[in-house]
Order: sequence, then structure tokens, then C-alpha cells
Amino acid sequence: MSIGGEHPDSCRQSARELAHQGRLDAAESQYRHLLDMRPTDLEALLFVADRHASRGQSAQALAILTDARRAYPAEPQLTHRIGLAQLAADNLPVAAESLQETVQLAPGWFAARLYLAIALERMGEQQKALVAYFTAIQQAQAQGRWLSDETTAPALREAVKHAMRYVNSGRHQLFSQVLEPLRVRYGASALERVEQSLAMHLGLAPMAQPDPRQQPKFFYFAGVPSQPYYPRERFPYLDALEEATALVQRELAQVLGNQRDLEAFLGEHSAALTQQMLSASGDASAAWDAYFFHRHGDRYDEHCARCPGTVALLDAMPLVRIRDHAPEALFSVLRPGTHILPHRGVTNTRLVTHLPLVIPPDCALRVGGETHVWREGQCVTFDDTFEHEAWNRSNQTRVVLILDVWNPDLTDVERLAVTDLVEAIGDFNRQCEPPEPVA
Repeated sequence: MSIGGEHPDSCRQSARELAHQGRLDAAESQYRHLLDMRPTDLEALLFVADRHASRGQSAQALAILTDARRAYPAEPQLTHRIGLAQLAADNLPVAAESLQETVQLAPGWFAARLYLAIALERMGEQQKALVAYFTAIQQAQAQGRWLSDETTAPALREAVKHAMRYVNSGRHQLFSQVLEPLRVRYGASALERVEQSLAMHLGLAPMAQPDPRQQPKFFYFAGVPSQPYYPRERFPYLDALEEATALVQRELAQVLGNQRDLEAFLGEHSAALTQQMLSASGDASAAWDAYFFHRHGDRYDEHCARCPGTVALLDAMPLVRIRDHAPEALFSVLRPGTHILPHRGVTNTRLVTHLPLVIPPDCALRVGGETHVWREGQCVTFDDTFEHEAWNRSNQTRVVLILDVWNPDLTDVERLAVTDLVEAIGDFNRQCEPPEPVA
């Protein structure tokens, strides 16, 4: 349809050019002309509504957007602008509802999530606002945005800075409250290193790592000695494990005799991660398999039932136990010619112990640039927040039993505090995971 012979596309092009030149009133006139020809043209409706909003005419903007939504009921740009108009009119509950619908339709739209957080904060919904602000910041920074004034749209800079202050204060208050029962029971002095570590984790204090080779991916605990390997005598409870090496090897032999019980340590569908983490020195593909007893705190009951002796030994040890995180215990099966490339672990609050079970020639572990050659039946414990790697350059399979243990330089109270903190941080982070897009 056209009016007076003018085609809608030429009218649209003219409006865009005028807008690009900064001639917004003339562009608005052209877009209104386009709406005479195409009353439901989304681009024109959005532009005209934005012009009303820029003049403080929230009611007129909202009326246009509400009408447009009848033609485009699942268009996130419309629900977003409706939410902004409602926010400008101080209609907070309705604005929050519209902006929540926007992020459900477009979960990756971090600017919409920022405005949702603003609405929630103004409503007094502090916890919900904290989650929305944090998620928006995480999403934006993952795309290289909101890292500085240069990477932040001028219109959003003050709102983003406010969001960051809100998140810093809110997370610190939230996680500090988790520690309050321990403060009451044991005294503030017992938690001094925990408090310092939390402040560093939240970016409220500079990192104080004495060894630059050590770079935890998640949580650094301050004030404990930094060392790649730990002396064996620090872990007397490992005596029983070493003495039972032959028993563990017999149960391992049964596991290796039934290869279907093994799984790829990095996951079956993580080709990119496998390529990033593993390399092969021979013709065969690199392979790092696992037989899990515990993973991320979950117990593999069927696996445990098949290796009762090994599991009894593990159950008798002071393994790290943190909901959804630990313990981690497994037979680690490194195939011939496989190299686990240099990488780092998540936290120095726990250490990694290996009980070597099947050790062919030319197999070794390197932590912080220091090489260790496994010896069958002799445990080695190391801090995996140092860059570390392992290789099997032989033509045979290498197997070690891996388990996580507490860093012995943490006090009992600090272990309790770390457990509570990590669980609380995990719970909060899960709240901040965006929902799946609406189909």
C-alpha cells in the first residue's frame, strides 16, 4: 500500500537517513507517514514511541506500545519499552512485570535486566534486585561490555556504576551474614583470614598471593603458605590408604575389565574442552577417562558398591564435603600417549591427592614447574591452583586414585566457614543463571 504513489520502503529509508543525521523531528514525521501506510510497522512504532518518551510523554509512548503489542505479542523490544515507560511513570510493579517478561523472551538482553533490577530496587525487593543486577553485569562483561566507561553506553554509565556498587555491597552483606553464627560461636578473630579471603573474592580488597604461579579460578584463601607440593607427613591419615594399595588395585582391575563403566572425565559432548585440555603424542586419540566414586559432592552408589574396599577407605578419611562441590574421588585413567595440558584448579582451600596404582614408564606430573614422577603406592599431594599438567608417554594405561583433602593449614573453624561460604556463593550464583528463552 502507498499514499500518493510513495512506497513504504522509500519512506523508511528517508526516515533512517534523517535519524542518522540527527534530524529527529523530521525523522519522526517520516515514520508517522510510514505508519499511515503501514499502521503496524514495528520500526516506526518503536521510533515514534521513543520520541514521545524523550519528551517526557510517557502516557503517549505507552499507548502506542500497548497497541503495537497486540500485533507483536512476543516481541521483547516492545515489552522492554513498555517496561521503561511504566518505570518512568513510577508504576513499579507493572514495570517489573513487563521487564521480567522481556528477559524471559530475551535472556541475554543485559540492559533490560539492568532496568528490571532498577524497578525491583525501587520496590524494595533487595534480594531480587541484587540477583538481577549481578546477572546483568555478568552477562555484559562476558561480552566485553561494562568493563569501563569506554565499553559502556553513555546513557547507562551512571546506572551501571550504581549497579556495581549495589552488587559489591549486597553480596558482601549476604555472604557476611552466612558467617555470623560462626562469629558468635568462635569469635571474630577466628575468622580474620576468612573475612580477608571473602573481601578478595568480591573484589573489595586486592589479591594477596605470595606466589605468582598460583592463580585460583574461583576462591583464594589468604594467609596460608603457598607451595606446589605438600610434605607427605602432613597427612598421616593417608597411611591406611597406602597400606591398602593392593586391595585398591584388585578392585581397579575389575573396573578396567568392564570398560563400559568408565566415562570421559571432561564429558562425552565437550569436544572443544577436550581439544583445549588434551593432546596426543601418538597415532591414537588422547583420552582421559574416569570411574567416579564422588563427583561435585554426588555419590555414585553403583560404582561405590562395586569397590567396597576402596570406598571404605575413602569414607574413613576427612574428605572435603561441600554441597554441590565436594568430595571428588575417582580412578583417573590416562590412556597411552595422552597429555593433560597445563591448567589450574579452583581453590587452595583443598588439595589434590594421588594414590598411584598403575604407573608405566615415562609418566609424570608437573605442578608449578616442578616435576614429580609417581611411585606405585606412594601418595603425592599438591595444590592444583598452581598451573599443573600430567602426561603418559608410554604405550600402556596409567591409573591413579584421586581424592580431594582439606588444606592442612586451615583451622577447623575456617573449614566450617569455607564450607558455608562456598555453598552460599553457589546458591547465589544458581539464582543468577538466566532462564531458557521462551519458545
